[in-house]
Amino acid sequence: MATIEKMTLEELQQLIDTRIDQRLAALLGKFEMNEEDLFSDEELDTRTWEQVKEDIERNRWTPPPGAKSSLELLREDRDS
Repeated sequence: MATIEKMTLEELQQLIDTRIDQRLAALLGKFEMNEEDLFSDEELDTRTWEQVKEDIERNRWTPPPGAKSSLELLREDRDS
């Protein structure tokens, strides 16, 4: 293998990518997926942006009146 000073930018980027992949595989294990698994025709979302926003609004959870705020819950947890 060439020394770093003799590498092209592409060779250096490939070396870095390979090393990162090795470290991640060692830490997390190997995950093998191909593009067909990532972009299946059955899973394509054909909703419009307006439909997505409506779905978000419809599925949003609103706490009941008088419920403690997240800040109050965090303070209680911290103080206990």
